[in-house]
Amino acid sequence: MLAATDIAVIGTLLGDQTRATIVAALLDGRALTARELAHGAGVTPQTASFHLSKLDGAGLLDILPQGRHHFYRLASPDIADAIEALAGIAPSTKAKPAAKRKDDICFARTCYGHLAGYVGMALTEALREHDVIKPVGDDDFLVSPTGRHFFRDLDIDLVEIRKGRRLFARQCLDWSERKPHLGGSLGQAMTDTLVNKGWLRKRPNSREVHVTDTGHRGIKKLLGVDVKALQRAFLT
Repeated sequence: MLAATDIAVIGTLLGDQTRATIVAALLDGRALTARELAHGAGVTPQTASFHLSKLDGAGLLDILPQGRHHFYRLASPDIADAIEALAGIAPSTKAKPAAKRKDDICFARTCYGHLAGYVGMALTEALREHDVIKPVGDDDFLVSPTGRHFFRDLDIDLVEIRKGRRLFARQCLDWSERKPHLGGSLGQAMTDTLVNKGWLRKRPNSREVHVTDTGHRGIKKLLGVDVKALQRAFLT
């Protein structure tokens, strides 16, 4: 009964459109001020502060004081993963379901550091096809012996990233594709690596991700994924 009560509290909090919009704005891992969040939600700073207080009281946010300002971010990556999964099962109120949308945010985006959307889904499937990762149950991926060599070649230290507080290799339900992509600390480490290589470029003040020309070549060589072909398929 206690667990059901806790779920109901979170459901009530996220059932408010303003609070849901605020939380969605924080899914890329950035810390934003109340004024910035208010602007994105279309409410006054005072109204945003009221909703932020509710979210903070439920343990969903961290508050970072910086001089005269307070910055807000999601309290943990696991909260971001859970909210992304909730978006995947939420009924669409739009004429066009999320899974059929053809916008940039559905093609490639970040979810608290890891790659999501159509491209994220394609890379996850390619990792599975190359025996780099394998699903374990409904929640996690297992890195195979082949995968350990794969990530070592990318200079991703699996031992080190396991030490973090974030879950290691999660099956994160993609809200636009409705299938799990690679999340957790491993998903973030791989995305960071592709960004550092110049293969991916994050759009400022957005969750959208752009695959560079170098990235088109690199991803195709690494995993056999033709992102340009993906884009053509996505738009048809």
